[in-house]
Amino acid sequence: MPFLKPFDPWPVFFRREWKRCWPFLTGFAVTGAIITKMTAGFTEEDLKNSKFVQAHKKH
Repeated sequence: MPFLKPFDPWPVFFRREWKRCWPFLTGFAVTGAIITKMTAGFTEEDLKNSKFVQAHKKH
């Protein structure tokens, strides 16, 4: 009797879910890249003068 490999549902699941979720995942990646690019150039001086940062400081 030959050895039978058990059925693996994960490839089927990911293929089906990718068709449904790719717009969300792509939008999430693009938004994250834009936010990272915008905030990467901030200096300590920019952060010190930011009203948003001052309002959300934990100290």
